[in-house]
Amino acid sequence: MAIASITEFFQEIIRDLHTSLYLALGGSIDEESFDWTSQAVELTSTGIKILILLAVLGFFYWLAIYIVKKSKSRIRLNERRSKIVRSVLRYIWIVASLIAIMSQISFEPETIKATAKASTWAGIYYVLWTSSGQIIHKVLQHYGLNASIEQLLKNILSVLLLVLGLASVMAQFGFDIVSLVAGLGIAGLAVGFAAQSTLANFIAGITILLEQSFQVGDWVNINDNEGRVVVIALRTTHVLTRDNITVIIPNSNVASSEVTNLTSKNFIRFDVRVRIAFEDDIDNARKEILQVLTDNDVVLNRPETSATVDEIGEYGVFFIVRFWVKPAAVARMPKIKEGLIEDIKRAFDAANISTPYPHMRLLMPKDVDYPIATKPFATTTQLVTEAVSLKKDDK
Repeated sequence: MAIASITEFFQEIIRDLHTSLYLALGGSIDEESFDWTSQAVELTSTGIKILILLAVLGFFYWLAIYIVKKSKSRIRLNERRSKIVRSVLRYIWIVASLIAIMSQISFEPETIKATAKASTWAGIYYVLWTSSGQIIHKVLQHYGLNASIEQLLKNILSVLLLVLGLASVMAQFGFDIVSLVAGLGIAGLAVGFAAQSTLANFIAGITILLEQSFQVGDWVNINDNEGRVVVIALRTTHVLTRDNITVIIPNSNVASSEVTNLTSKNFIRFDVRVRIAFEDDIDNARKEILQVLTDNDVVLNRPETSATVDEIGEYGVFFIVRFWVKPAAVARMPKIKEGLIEDIKRAFDAANISTPYPHMRLLMPKDVDYPIATKPFATTTQLVTEAVSLKKDDK
């Protein structure tokens, strides 16, 4: 009994599949019997028609591509424009083939018409998308803007064209685009309130890219984080320090902070401090310092270097040494300063110029007899002992 029920269950499934396949091939449910022969003939005829239409469309597509290749030099098509033309022809061929297939397999005329319109709009937006990058590049190159802004504008325009293209395509199939846009606006408002910090960083990132106060590759100091700018994204700015550590700073913090761009000019001035003893000659020390700067390959000859007395302190005369370097040397500045101080010390030693250190000198009056008489230690000890014994007697 159980085996018979299982057999009947599978037979019912096979009958349903048989009927569904017959209806899919164009048969009618009102027929008393399934006429598979007529349906097969009709299906074969439809397939032959589709193949003929595809062959004709393929021939015209091949002919158009052949004409473009042969006349490319005559009509002055460069490689980029030639690729765009071939892409457009390929797209037209694919759309025409799709419409030809739909017309032969009993699609509604309205559906075919809507597909043709949607394909046309999609093609227009595709052409705009492919040519927008070159247009943006030429405009930004004309105004001297950097590559970060170019990429930002390309991304924004790509998203805008994608949204408009989808809306135009969906509108051809009866979708209510106005209601959809209104719903997206409400959803966008909710997301905006939920992600205020992200939006603030995004707007600050656009401001940074437009103002160009610093660019990728510049050496900057932001909130005591000094390093080379490696990435300016829409939400954060990445700074690579001398220790090879990447500091990721939110753009809102960057926009509200004091930013020092050390490489915005052709050369930058730095300084170090050195000192000599009071007894040494200032001019001689200055000569040795300037010679060290001249012998250093990193230090520029123009603008001129300088070594002037900055302070006369407790332990010597302090020089402030100013020198100029190119922007490429900023990343190695601590090592450059240390090397200069070391070279100046060697030059001072060779010229018998002493480098003072904290010390104390005692100057005694000339009319004092030497040595100065002092009381013996034993006498002092005896006095203390007598004082102690007196205190005991009082008790």
